[in-house]
Amino acid sequence: MQVVSNTSPLSNLSIVGQLDLLRNRYGQVLIPEAVNRELAALSHPVALERLSRAFRDDWLKVCPLSDSALAREHEQRVDLGEAEAIALAEHLRADKLIIDDRLGRELARERGVAAAGILGELLFAKAQGALSSVGAIVDRLQSDARFYIRDDLREMILRQAGE
Repeated sequence: MQVVSNTSPLSNLSIVGQLDLLRNRYGQVLIPEAVNRELAALSHPVALERLSRAFRDDWLKVCPLSDSALAREHEQRVDLGEAEAIALAEHLRADKLIIDDRLGRELARERGVAAAGILGELLFAKAQGALSSVGAIVDRLQSDARFYIRDDLREMILRQAGE
């Protein structure tokens, strides 16, 4: 399975110590150059070390974008990291793009790219027995990573997780 990620799922999961959920599920995650630059600019030293380890372990990889015109077109609607991630997923015909931004997910789906966010990844991990509590991770995402989630969406996710 070929998977591309935008910045925020990787940075947020790194901050809360759950980055390996992606490694365990997908084996390898690809990112474009813009996402790599955004990750390198993180101000959270522990998250940076976790991301560095993922690069060293060779499961998180930078994949050059061969068609920057497509990314520039996407930049009219989303930021550069999202634009390049969507363009890379399109170019590679990736099985999935992991992206949390609503506009980015909408654009990806319009372009025929299957998109998912980290809340879905947390639900999957719990269903597989890799997490005991989605709620505890969501709490940490909100407090430590400043992850925004609407109250009604949080309630729905926790219901789906059986919490």
